[in-house]
Amino acid sequence: MKTINDIKHLILVCIFIPIFTSCNNWLAVDMEDGMLEDKLYESNEGYMTVLNGVYARLNENYSTTLSMTILDVMAQYYNVRQNTDHIFHVYGNYIFDDKVFEETSSSVWARQYAQIANLNTLLTHIDAEDSNIKVSYYSFVKGEALALRAFLHFDLIRLYGPIYNSATENITCIPYQESDSKEIQPLLPAKDVMGKIIRDLKEAAELLEEDPVRTKGVMAEDSEDLNETNDFRYRQYRLNYYAVKTLLARAYLWVGDKANALLVSKELIVENDEKKVFPWITKADVLNAEIPDLLFSTEVIFGLYNTSRVSVFNQYFKETTTINNALVFKGERLNDISCKLPYYFSDDDDLRRGSNFWSEETLEQMTNSGSASQPSICFKKYADIPGTTKPFRYMIPMIRMSEIYLMAAECSDDLTESIGYINEIRNNRNCVDLNLQPGDTKESIQQYITNEFIREVIGEGQLYFYYKRLGMEEILSGTEFSEDRWLESINLQNYVWPLPKTETDQRVNVN
Repeated sequence: MKTINDIKHLILVCIFIPIFTSCNNWLAVDMEDGMLEDKLYESNEGYMTVLNGVYARLNENYSTTLSMTILDVMAQYYNVRQNTDHIFHVYGNYIFDDKVFEETSSSVWARQYAQIANLNTLLTHIDAEDSNIKVSYYSFVKGEALALRAFLHFDLIRLYGPIYNSATENITCIPYQESDSKEIQPLLPAKDVMGKIIRDLKEAAELLEEDPVRTKGVMAEDSEDLNETNDFRYRQYRLNYYAVKTLLARAYLWVGDKANALLVSKELIVENDEKKVFPWITKADVLNAEIPDLLFSTEVIFGLYNTSRVSVFNQYFKETTTINNALVFKGERLNDISCKLPYYFSDDDDLRRGSNFWSEETLEQMTNSGSASQPSICFKKYADIPGTTKPFRYMIPMIRMSEIYLMAAECSDDLTESIGYINEIRNNRNCVDLNLQPGDTKESIQQYITNEFIREVIGEGQLYFYYKRLGMEEILSGTEFSEDRWLESINLQNYVWPLPKTETDQRVNVN
């Protein structure tokens, strides 16, 4: 049996090990020993161990699959779809019945629910009559645990649930696991799942009202006071108050409640304007020749910390990988008509279009008859910066400030106000203002929003969900680029992952 000190050591190891050698399911397994479980929750330290373990293990799904690789392939960012030898070909072509996809889906499902189970055990203990957690820890630990439970369920319904609207809200999709019971929970209608997600996020936001991020900022360093714990510091790497509120706005928008999404978004914009907790990145920081901040890290409200991020970059994005593995953009030269980038970035001086983000490379392509070379545009957002102590070296963004502005722009009925929110982003990307045209409508404003969203979240796994929420039937192609062709059709069913066979088989056996 592991001692508490062993578990403390293991969780620290889990935080820093490479993502490809994930921790064992130590918590889920060892919690079967009721004595150890009770022992773990005897102190604040035990609660923090469990909570930190969940944050660490988010890297299993979110460092690759649900961020910079598979979901972005499915959003057609990359030149994958027509390459049958590409390792992500199955995902680029939405071949859901392929064994490779089924294995990925089963893994995503199991990992999400394993962490939800750990959170539910924590939540059961924290509200028990004999709970030993200190008052000063209670609101933070419970608030973050509820927020994480909602976060994990929300991405499950964004994958496996229907395109949400009044005609689909009663379609059953996923369970909402809110107890530590090991019994199989019923599949719930999408409306019920989203109701529980919003409920948990609202409660989490209330519990985190006194989050020090609102008065002291992100605190991205150890305290100088040796008597002060770091448990409530490094707030960018935890579901802090602002992250929870942004998730709440995201959830409201998912169900079409634009009034509440706008209300929450405006509150966040006003408070951040006043306190500058997440200031816009400066041009100097982006263009810094030695330490370029290509993640615009000051604007990241919540991100993962992963010291093995460079391994992902080297495997899929670095110019030394092969075209069979590479996640690259269509085109030979950055400004060529066949290149995707001019369609993304209409402003030549857009910081997101700069040469520090992109490079023209010739990659090797392995074929049955040998090898060939292919000109490609490589993406350098996640390139390593050896030697720097800047925290963004190991950051993977999950939620960023610009999304709040785009949600506000989408939800506002005032077209001038909407353009203003979009231009706030563009001003801070070194782009010219958009001007409201006489013929502009909500539809044309939505296209402006789509354009900015595409530019903002490359490598972050959010575009696929954006397309799904809007039920978009034509999206920007990753493979077809010419003066008269740059869109491709997408079947709406390609936005809905079928439940993993491991899950459906289990339910048949129970029934």
